[in-house]
Amino acid sequence: MPCTTILAGKKATADGSTLIARNEDYGHAFNPKRFIVVTPDQQPKDYQSVTSKCKVDLPDNLMHYTAMPELEATVKKMGWWGEAGINAANVAMSATETSTTNSRILGVDSMNKKGIGEEDFVTIVLPYIYSAREGVKLLGKYLEKYGTYESNGVAFSDKDDQELPSRY
Repeated sequence: MPCTTILAGKKATADGSTLIARNEDYGHAFNPKRFIVVTPDQQPKDYQSVTSKCKVDLPDNLMHYTAMPELEATVKKMGWWGEAGINAANVAMSATETSTTNSRILGVDSMNKKGIGEEDFVTIVLPYIYSAREGVKLLGKYLEKYGTYESNGVAFSDKDDQELPSRY
């Protein structure tokens, strides 16, 4: 089954919660994951993507979060690939569902092989956001600055879709 994302808004759930979920089709049908908690002291300050070698300076104001990276041997070879998680502000993020892009659109907005991508998104965004909207803004800021080497769908979720003062 290809990557599939499921999104449920407040009006679609019995208790009014928002839900995001995804599966993965990379490599083989049973691609083992780890569920981990990343504390601020474990988060890199100077991040570098293994896939594209893109370097990203990360902010200081971070919180702990969960992630679903590959097994340790894969991380060393292919990169972190945090996949999905929830942070201490109860904001959830799923990154990503692979998608395709119309060739005409790529003609005006092409990919950047030295940009950021699925490997990087959770690590460089989730520890720094206090709302889903803030997540969209921060990821957008990074995509404008660095570009991306692939097309992806990313989901954010928070309890109240709060419009907080954005830091990004």
